[in-house]
Amino acid sequence: MVKLLMSWDIKPGSESEYFEFIVREFIPGMTKLGMQPTEAWYTVFGSGPQILQGSVTEDLSTMQSILASEDWQKLQGRLFGFVSNFNSKIVRATGRFQLL
Repeated sequence: MVKLLMSWDIKPGSESEYFEFIVREFIPGMTKLGMQPTEAWYTVFGSGPQILQGSVTEDLSTMQSILASEDWQKLQGRLFGFVSNFNSKIVRATGRFQLL
C-alpha cells in the first residue's frame, strides 16, 4: 500500500466554508476516486502545518492514476480555494503515524 500525505494551512476567514467543503465534498470525493482516508490531524498549538491528512491506495500505479485524473484535479483545485502552503508526498504506507 502507498499513502498520500498532504499538509496545508486554512486561509484566514474561510474556516467554516473549509470544514463544510472537507466534510461534504473533499473526503467523499477522495473515497469515490478510490483513495481511503486514514487520518486527519488539526494543529492547535505550535508551528508547522495546520492540517495533516493521509489517504491510502493499494499500490503506486493506482495512486498515480487517481492523482492524474481530471476529477482529482478539480477536487484539489476546490481545496486550493480554501488553503495555502499545500504540500504533498507519496510514501509507502507503514500502518503507523507518518509525517511529510
